[in-house]
Amino acid sequence: MKVAIVGYGRMGRAIEQVALSRGHDVRALIDPALTPESEGGIQPPTNAQLFTEVTGEALADCDVAIEFSSPDAVMDNIGIYASSDVAAVIGTTGWHDHVAEAEKLWSGSERGMVYGANFSIGAHLFLRTAAYASSLAADLADYDLLIHEIHHGRKKDSPSGTALTLARYVMEAAPRKKSVQPDRLDGAAQETELHVSSSRGGSFPGTHTLYLDSEADTVEIRHQARSRHGFVTGAVTAAEWIRDRRGVFAVEAFITDLLGK
Repeated sequence: MKVAIVGYGRMGRAIEQVALSRGHDVRALIDPALTPESEGGIQPPTNAQLFTEVTGEALADCDVAIEFSSPDAVMDNIGIYASSDVAAVIGTTGWHDHVAEAEKLWSGSERGMVYGANFSIGAHLFLRTAAYASSLAADLADYDLLIHEIHHGRKKDSPSGTALTLARYVMEAAPRKKSVQPDRLDGAAQETELHVSSSRGGSFPGTHTLYLDSEADTVEIRHQARSRHGFVTGAVTAAEWIRDRRGVFAVEAFITDLLGK
C-alpha cells in the first residue's frame, strides 16, 4: 500500500514507523513545516517526497492518505482526496460538525474515507464497555454519571474528541443524561447534564474515565493510553481496511468489522 502522511508531527512520525513496519511504502510526507530545502532535521523514508500542502501532485502516486493535521485544513483536504481518487483516514478532531458537508464532497469519489476521534482498538473496547455499564445504571437514580479526561499540555482541543464520543455513548445508553456540560461548574450540576471535565499538563498520552458514583460507592471505567502506538496502529489498520471500500464511514464501522460484532 502506497501511503501519504498528512501532518508530520509526533503522530505523523509514529504513523510512518508503523506503516513501514507493516510493509507499506510511504510515498509522500505533507506538512507546512516540511520543505525540500529545509527538512528541520527530519530524515524521511526512502522514496518519500516532501510537500507543504495537500495537492493532486502530492497524492499522485498514493493509494491512501492518513491525516492527523489541523481541523481548519480538513475540509479542503477531503475535497482534494476525493478528486484525486485517493482513500483517506481522517484522525484529526475538531471538524466533525461538518461531516454532512464532507459526505457531499466525497459523493463522487470511487474510493473510501473513514474518520473518527480515536482509532485505538483499546479505546473502542473501553467505549463499548462504558456504554454497557451506562445502560445498566440508566434507571438507577442513586448513581450519577460523569466523565473526566487528562491529556498532555500541548493538546489544543478540550474536551478531547474521545471524551465527546464517550459522552455520546453514555447518553445513548442512559437517556436521563440529555446534554453535555463541558465547562467549569460554578453551581450545582443539573441532573440531566453529563459533566465532561478536562485537565491539561505534563506528558499524558490520554486518560479517559467514566464514573458511576453513588453515596455508597464509586465504579470507575478507565482507558489509559501508554503511548501513541495504539492510536497509530489503529489508523494504519484502518487505512488497510478502507483502501478497497467506497463511501464515507465513521470509525465505528471499521471497529465493528474488525471485531465481528
